[in-house]
Amino acid sequence: MTSSGGSPATTPIGSRADAEGYVAMVCFKHGPPRLHGVELEWTVHHAEDPRRPLDADRLRKALGVHAPPTLVPGSAQLPLGRGALVTVEPGGQVEISGPAMASIQQLVDDTAADAAELAALLQSEGLVLGEHGLDAFRAPRRILTVPRYAAMEGAFRRLGPHGPRMMCSTAGLQVCLDAGEVDQTALRWRALHDLGPTLVALFANSRRRADADTGWASARTEATFGTCAPFTEPPPLDGDPAEAWARTAMEAPVLCLRRGDSWDAPVGLTFGDWADGRLPGDRPTYDDLEYHLSTLFPPVRPRGYLEVRYLDTQPGDGWIAPTLLITALMSDPARLDDVLAAAEPGAGRWFPAARDGLDDKPVAQAARELVDLGIGLLDRTGVTPELRAAVATRLQDIVDDTHRRRAS
Repeated sequence: MTSSGGSPATTPIGSRADAEGYVAMVCFKHGPPRLHGVELEWTVHHAEDPRRPLDADRLRKALGVHAPPTLVPGSAQLPLGRGALVTVEPGGQVEISGPAMASIQQLVDDTAADAAELAALLQSEGLVLGEHGLDAFRAPRRILTVPRYAAMEGAFRRLGPHGPRMMCSTAGLQVCLDAGEVDQTALRWRALHDLGPTLVALFANSRRRADADTGWASARTEATFGTCAPFTEPPPLDGDPAEAWARTAMEAPVLCLRRGDSWDAPVGLTFGDWADGRLPGDRPTYDDLEYHLSTLFPPVRPRGYLEVRYLDTQPGDGWIAPTLLITALMSDPARLDDVLAAAEPGAGRWFPAARDGLDDKPVAQAARELVDLGIGLLDRTGVTPELRAAVATRLQDIVDDTHRRRAS
């Protein structure tokens, strides 16, 4: 990796302006929207009792050579059969992420195969994948002892209870899309955000926490947004997204100062302050900046591509429907105005959508229109007719079930 000026990653950053320029350059890479990716995350439970605290040793044994070094120091972390790597989150949640692909059908097939392989590995040790975006049974408990998560947990705890929940109890579905050509990026950025509240509501399934009703359709979203507001909340959408994101990254607190055994950062230190010399004798490098970017958790995170992070994980193969819906809606630049129009009733209604789901009337209206539009665009995904039909039925059932429930 090199800095915006071609300097090595270990070169100190000269100023906040230099850091902002680098972020704007690397986080939005332009080109034809061609590749797609998906990352699946789950909480992990003992099959005999989902309320039992996760046994880290049993998880290590189940994952074997596929375990990441954060769980098994020195592990080879071999990929699963179709190429996905397994990572483990602080509370023992497992995640698989494979290579980006041009073929959505291959992406679905390979991800499904790797998810099945992971489930079999866990089953061999009496462990099962959770089915909700938030642990419905247990309080947050960190099992990874690496400095990154110790520092992040300490920083988040000072802000309230949501940070430990986000770190140790949530599980999400992430869909990754290219940023698009330079003249398309701002519109694609806005579309993914305007879609967000409606898609959160359509696929919300994390109402319960620690065996109690939270009152939120997606308590995962509640926890995520509350972790480090406003940096974990939706951003303002005015102006150039690359410049806006660069400013956000500079204003966000430094969570990990990778110096020595403890990575705790000074309270109140922002990356912009650090880049401008707030810590005498310790200037950040471009590698420190890349690491800082990995500790930011907005609903859509630019990483050269656009990483949609606002969806609850889904049980079984339920991840396929939201993945295909998003890719279909974003598949045709000429139809993005139609997408924005359909999403408009729910646009910006993140908190009503997360709390009330499809019982929020404007969000429910947007859901009907977006599902109709998305079903009509499913053929652009290139998946088999059988899969398109199954996904269309699944999406229509969600909308129809909500309509029937409200009418009764």
